[in-house]
This record gives sequence, structure tokens and C-alpha cells, in this order.
Amino acid sequence: MTVRQTAEALGLTLLCGDGDREISGVYVGDLLSRCMSRVTEGCLWITIMSNINAVAVAALTDPACIVFCEDVEIDDVVLDRARENDIAIAKSTLDAYALCVAYHNACGENQ
Repeated sequence: MTVRQTAEALGLTLLCGDGDREISGVYVGDLLSRCMSRVTEGCLWITIMSNINAVAVAALTDPACIVFCEDVEIDDVVLDRARENDIAIAKSTLDAYALCVAYHNACGENQ
């Protein structure tokens, strides 16, 4: 599934970035030092860490999209930096667990 298809299936709000990129898996994590070694290229990264450092981690690891869950606030500075680095950002009101369940239900055996 693409980022855009996933956003539609999960009720995400796509705030910036390439919606046509394919998603290759999911990683859930908030400890940015750990995420630097675990977020993989093309994955959907689900987190609550909506600060500029998350964008820096994404610039290093190249996920298809960062999904900020639990309706966390996202500063314009974060979105601007994501746009500068061609990083897709989406937002959800759901928590990480609910997003993972929804993603599994939407993608089934494909991921």
C-alpha cells in the first residue's frame, strides 16, 4: 500500500510529503536513539515524539511516513523541516496499538 492509501484506510491526516511512496512495514517507537537503529527505509514509523528530532531521525533512516499518534501537537517548524527533507508526515487521533491493529486489518497478509 502507498502512504496515501494507508492514510485513507486508517483515517490519517496526511500533512506533508509524498503520498505515492510504498510502505514496506511498520515500526513503533518513541525513544529516538533506539529508532535511529530500528526505523527502516520505506516503513511506516508510528510515534508520539512530534519534535524536530524525529524529523532528523527520519532524514537518517528514510521511512515512507512518520505517523504522529494520539493527536499530538505538531509545530510548524517540524512540518517545515519535514518538507525540506521530503519526509511524509501524517497524524492520527488513535494510539499506537490501535493504529497497528488497524494497519494489520487493512493490509492483512501483505505486510
